[in-house]
Amino acid sequence: MSELFTTFSNYLHDVFVMQLDGWVILGFVAQGFFTMRFVVQWIASERARKSVIPVAFWFFSIGGGALLLVYALYRRDPVFIAGQALGLLVYFRNLYFIVVNGRQSSAGD
Repeated sequence: MSELFTTFSNYLHDVFVMQLDGWVILGFVAQGFFTMRFVVQWIASERARKSVIPVAFWFFSIGGGALLLVYALYRRDPVFIAGQALGLLVYFRNLYFIVVNGRQSSAGD
């Protein structure tokens, strides 16, 4: 059991300490932006007592998605690159609809 703990501890040290650099910090900042979109959506829905997607959700999506795309490009991860690039298209398209329509509407409107 002690050997398993040591192996796991060494793994965590390698991943979270030895590999820590500016790019990893950028990745964490980007992930923070991406996480904030869910927090914003949750708070807005709780206040409205129904599912709501505020405009801030899309701004956090774009900010987090763009930073994560930069991080993925640096890491040369094709799966991560494709996922973030395609997601950005959706986020920008939704923001475009909000700007063009002047307001948000739900599927039930």
